Amino acid sequence: MNTHATLYSDGGSRGNPGPAGIGFVLQMDDKDPIEVGEHIGDATNNQAEYRALLAGMQRAHDEQVSALDCFLDSELVVKQMKGEYRVRDADLRPLFAEVSSLLTHFDAVTFTHVRREKNKVADKLVNFALDKAGH
Repeated sequence: MNTHATLYSDGGSRGNPGPAGIGFVLQMDDKDPIEVGEHIGDATNNQAEYRALLAGMQRAHDEQVSALDCFLDSELVVKQMKGEYRVRDADLRPLFAEVSSLLTHFDAVTFTHVRREKNKVADKLVNFALDKAGH
């Protein structure tokens, strides 16, 4: 298990809360990117952002990735994962805890905030999943 990967994740809801979707792109060295988008039921935007990150990190773990660079357009999630912001929202605490526990499966993980334009594929996967679900 000595693989490096890059994860772009995004989550969103139509309404807040409302029908929500997640999307991620996992790019590993010398492999085609893994692209996933799915409808997750009703959630807030922030819950969807965390769920997308979780799904992408879980897939990276399943693919035996050891070092993961995560790129998100949610500044809140990035700052919470870096310890710059406390997780005050009771509904986000369990999701934060799940991501934190997944960190132990990797040798190194970074979290970087990117502008939405740099996260287009993951954003498109979210919207496709919501459109497909009829939302």
